[in-house]
Amino acid sequence: MQVTETLVEGLKHEFQISVPASDLDAKADVKLVELKDKVKLNGFRPGKVPVSHLKKVYGRSVMAETIDQTIRDTNTQIFTERGFRLATEPKITMPTEAKEVEDILAGKSDLTYTVSIEVVPAIALADFKSFTVEKPVVEVTDADVDEAIKRIADQNRPYAAKAEGAKAETGDRATISFKGSIDGVPFEGGTGEGIQVVIGAGQFIPGFEEQLIGIAAGETRTLKVSFPKNYASEKLAGQAAEFETTATAIESPQDSTVDDEFAKTLGLESLDKLKEAARERLVAEFAGATRQKVKRMLLDRLDEAHRFEAPPSLVEEEFNLMWNSIKAEMESGGKTFADEDTTEEAAKEEYQKIADRRVRLGLVLSEIGEKNKITVTDDEVSRAVIERARQMPGREKEVWDYYRSNANALAQLRAPIYEDKVVDFILELANVTEKKVTREDLYKDDDAEKSAA
Repeated sequence: MQVTETLVEGLKHEFQISVPASDLDAKADVKLVELKDKVKLNGFRPGKVPVSHLKKVYGRSVMAETIDQTIRDTNTQIFTERGFRLATEPKITMPTEAKEVEDILAGKSDLTYTVSIEVVPAIALADFKSFTVEKPVVEVTDADVDEAIKRIADQNRPYAAKAEGAKAETGDRATISFKGSIDGVPFEGGTGEGIQVVIGAGQFIPGFEEQLIGIAAGETRTLKVSFPKNYASEKLAGQAAEFETTATAIESPQDSTVDDEFAKTLGLESLDKLKEAARERLVAEFAGATRQKVKRMLLDRLDEAHRFEAPPSLVEEEFNLMWNSIKAEMESGGKTFADEDTTEEAAKEEYQKIADRRVRLGLVLSEIGEKNKITVTDDEVSRAVIERARQMPGREKEVWDYYRSNANALAQLRAPIYEDKVVDFILELANVTEKKVTREDLYKDDDAEKSAA
């Protein structure tokens, strides 16, 4: 066998491989001998079929299998000897001329083919003990708890019927029945009976609630609206519709008294228990926000410490995924790049940088995990599936069956678990200091967020 490297261009390599016909023929004969005990041919006792006869019957198919196996084995040998880690599947170029192909299958000509690959560069990992990470910490105050309880009270405030003939105002709750139509034709899902709408809460499609202002109980109105272009139903998206709407009750919000009785309506023993629950929820919420902030800072630090050429094909693949998603989102929302105060060229350049960063960080995290034997167990993935199922009450079995039968979906669940375990590994080595910050600072917009891996 002869291997000649014909191209070295950055991370791209190309090899021309020539395998002698005699080598292929010898390997094919071994397969044919193994076949003797497995085939039954008329006129021959089991295991007594001459190899020469088997060659006449199965020669071409056995040679094709031999060639396929030889290519795979040869490629593996080439990549292993050179320490290559492939970024993508090898691209193999085989002879296409009919006579040449026929001669190779007949064992009369050497097999000559080319294989093109793109490799992952060697990654020199930074000393993570030199990393300094500042962890923002927010203390949950009594004022935070009081504010949280006020939000809960507002969400659960009682409503009382307004006086007869009173008109609906923003903040009032209207009980309505409606029948929707497009061009005079009723559509599926366009009717509702006894639906409660808090005017101004944004529960319905744009323009619907505003047209309820001034309506009284017993009054019927025709509301004219348009479904958003990105509406979930493709049949309704962007369509103009009319809703014949009748108000059956108009209620105004009442003040809530936050006391033990209010807490009991929420299933808690007392106001003190409600405060405890609110505090625990805020602690968990702030911890989650802190975790995300620290993770973004760490990814930024990893990005700065690991500058290398990312495999172009992986960057292109990542960019295309993002760009197609962005374009679809903009089209469904009827937006242009001018609306975002940019141009398509500038946006492409920005997302190309983001794609490059994501690929590099992904390779770095993978390298760290591999070198430090960080793995994700099946139990951890199962727990993630169970958590997903809990988020969809009534559809738990459907969710479980979906992940059990979908390897790609499981891989998507495994990836963030793996990433978090690698991040935790680095944080154990890094110098992490705490800094008390305000709630506002913790949630302040961070430009790095959109580019985090």
